Amino acid sequence: MASDSMFSLRNGGRNAGSCCLIADDPYAHSSQSEQDGRYFGEAAYVPMIEPSTAQEAFDMVKWAFEVSEKHRTLVIMRTTTRVNHQRGMVSLGNLNRTPFKRKRWADVKGQYFTVGAIARRLKAELLEKTQAIRDEFEDTDFNFVEEGDGDLGVLTGGVCYLHTKEAMQNLGINIPVFKLGTIYPLPEEKIANFLKSLKTLIVVEELTPYLETRITAIAKEVNSSLRIIGKKSGHFPEMLEYNVPIVETAIADVLSTVPSTDYGAILERAARLKEILPERPPIFCPGCPHRGTLWAFRQALQQLRIRNEIVFNNDIGCYSMAFLPPNEFSDSMLAMGASVGISAGMEMALEDRVIAMVGDSTLYHAALPGIVNLIHHNSNVTLFVLDNSVTAMTGQQFNPNSPFNAGGQPARKINMEKMFEALGAEKIVVIDPYETRDCIGPIKEAIQSDGFSVIISRRDCALYGDRQKKKRGERIIPSENDKETCREIFACVREFYCPAIIVDESDHKMLIQQDLCDGCLECRQVCPVDAPRSTEVER
Repeated sequence: MASDSMFSLRNGGRNAGSCCLIADDPYAHSSQSEQDGRYFGEAAYVPMIEPSTAQEAFDMVKWAFEVSEKHRTLVIMRTTTRVNHQRGMVSLGNLNRTPFKRKRWADVKGQYFTVGAIARRLKAELLEKTQAIRDEFEDTDFNFVEEGDGDLGVLTGGVCYLHTKEAMQNLGINIPVFKLGTIYPLPEEKIANFLKSLKTLIVVEELTPYLETRITAIAKEVNSSLRIIGKKSGHFPEMLEYNVPIVETAIADVLSTVPSTDYGAILERAARLKEILPERPPIFCPGCPHRGTLWAFRQALQQLRIRNEIVFNNDIGCYSMAFLPPNEFSDSMLAMGASVGISAGMEMALEDRVIAMVGDSTLYHAALPGIVNLIHHNSNVTLFVLDNSVTAMTGQQFNPNSPFNAGGQPARKINMEKMFEALGAEKIVVIDPYETRDCIGPIKEAIQSDGFSVIISRRDCALYGDRQKKKRGERIIPSENDKETCREIFACVREFYCPAIIVDESDHKMLIQQDLCDGCLECRQVCPVDAPRSTEVER
């Protein structure tokens, strides 16, 4: 969706600085694919830059706005997981902020009707603009060469530059390095000058051979005998996240030497140690309302005895963990909002009852068109909406379902029930996941009802809720296990997987770690004998 607008907005020009930050996720740490975003810049004729360090990221953002305003263009800054997770001292320098002022639309100079003859004219202007930016990128200090010894060189950028520097230090070598800061347009003249004196070039880049392919084309014109080492030579994988061992091993192989460390032996020992460790799948935070929702859903399926007669389409959020123990149900999880669209197609093709799940943030970001389609086609689909007030998975950002807007100012929350009613949902049920037992019946009714039904599970994200309590000066009251009542059934341990709950080795009864406990008492709802209780209960 974002790329559609980007490809059109590139033509109209900018009236103020515009920088778009994107992040690739090699190794798919928290994504669904290892997609390579570097192709967007070239495909859209939008300049793209890439930092290596925290300081460079700061400096590049400032420079991106300068380039954007000078050439009236969008600028993309491409990052990766490791760059975004860095910490370091950053020199801010002088921050000369321009006061924000509103303008009149009549004063805006630009053309935003990007169709037909206008689009063709704007494309010609775009090509001229791209050439001007290419000339500027030839001179920027973000593209630089570090001199070294010999006729072997390295071309790299992003976090791979840091891996390369550390690998060279470990090997005790000093070879020339071209550090690339601009991904598109490439500084072709500067790269060509670097290649002329080399016999071998190592291209270090994660994911696809984006740079390797383009460097090969440049080398054909200026140094056709150049040997290029990269993914196509088999020295680097076209997947996963790189690290110092991967880069050092490849460079050592080219130099016919050995790495500074036997990395294979370290990995082999780590694998042996991993075999004796118990599995620890990711779990929800203490007090997370999703835990109660999924437990009640699981009980409803067991009571209806229809687990093998339903298809459960999951979505992107903390609740993606529904495929892990103790729930172990998710038949699909592809992309944000995809659960709803997939459900629409499945309902037409399958005999099974189709159930989808989204969070409130995903609902407003990407799921509404699919919901309209479901209702329009009278689909027999049940939709779970996990309403926890914020975009919890990525840091509790506010969304249209939050009491605050993106700037942190008080805002009007969308009335979710009225919205679904206006769209034509035939059954709308609101449940409180902290009243976990009481959720089972309504969930069963919604699943068995005809037409499009919605189950809204409403309770604030535990982390967000705790933050709000602390701001209001409220105390978080933990729970405890009444060991006289406890019968060592361990339903709380086996079926709930709350990290605050452990087994006390002194008496083999459940123990609630009060430094972790959120005081939600969801565990009491699961316990057949109601042993958990609040620490404020009178004795």
